[in-house]
Amino acid sequence: MLYLDESAASPVKREVLEAMWPHLTGYANPSSVHEPGAAASRALEAARAEVAGHLNARPAEIIFTSGGTESDNAAIKGIALADPRGRHVLVSALEHPAVSESAAWLGRLGYEVETVPVDADGVVSPAALAARLRPETTLVSVHYANNEVGTVQDVAALSALCAEHRVPFHTDAVQAAGTLSLDVQALGVSAMSLAGHKLGTPKGTGVLYLRRRTPFEPLIHGGGQQRDLRSGTENVAGAVGMATALRLAAETDVAEIARRRDGFIDEVLARVPGAQLTGHRTRRLAGHASFVLPGRSGESVLLDLERQGIFCSSGSACAAGSSEPSPALKAMGYSEEIAQTAVRFSFGDSVTAEDLARAAAALPG
Repeated sequence: MLYLDESAASPVKREVLEAMWPHLTGYANPSSVHEPGAAASRALEAARAEVAGHLNARPAEIIFTSGGTESDNAAIKGIALADPRGRHVLVSALEHPAVSESAAWLGRLGYEVETVPVDADGVVSPAALAARLRPETTLVSVHYANNEVGTVQDVAALSALCAEHRVPFHTDAVQAAGTLSLDVQALGVSAMSLAGHKLGTPKGTGVLYLRRRTPFEPLIHGGGQQRDLRSGTENVAGAVGMATALRLAAETDVAEIARRRDGFIDEVLARVPGAQLTGHRTRRLAGHASFVLPGRSGESVLLDLERQGIFCSSGSACAAGSSEPSPALKAMGYSEEIAQTAVRFSFGDSVTAEDLARAAAALPG
């Protein structure tokens, strides 16, 4: 089996499972005052401090969640509901549904939700964002890297622009984690979402970084855990797994993954007549190569590859099974017909150049 769908979920790392195991088999509640509970609490706070270190943040700015979707929902809704400056929200045209649907929910509450367009490579320019900022803008959300086409945004420039206007800036960094810098001070973001299952943890753990003093209305109420920002008994094992996964990611040879990616892109474009790379050619995720194949059915290509033991996707796993063409590709100017021919390959450091050559050779020539 050749698995090339790590943008949907990455293989669980053995080291992560080993770090999590004592807390998966342990059962004490970290809020309990007895010694087993205190031990669980110490493990939780050690993981929080380690995650904060990888993000160049304060431990108190780290909120553990159930994954990227919860982190996005909490950031979009929580910041918008708490900020008194206005009811105008800006999101990019390529956002994950966890962001775009959260913004749409705010729209049903009376907020004005406006989309910031992208160019043909999927890039949000500072000029396009600046043209839409208003005194009453309460939040801007632009993802760090796109899950479908791999384009990486200049988050630092976009967040700096928002800072000039005193507008909170959120970025969905779920795809970026593992290959791009997550230094929140350098990025300048007010909030950032992460998901463990893109980094080698089991599904069901995530992080929301929330800068100190950022207005925020909690969405989950109850026992007051995590400084009243996200109530509920914490997933200690998940937090430990997240910290371990970020530590392992820091050791990844990103340049080598990008070298293999570039060779794969060149091979596909040379081998498959009419194939077009989607997303920016160089400003893209290291382990991401996405194409449209005019004249072919993306679904039939995927099925043919699967019969050969090669597993990839047509785009976002959250939209799998939908017959609708990708909104992201349509926003980038592709026709519905062309958008339905999309194929995405995403991989980590365990995938070799030989593996990718096999995948390229398996595509219809």
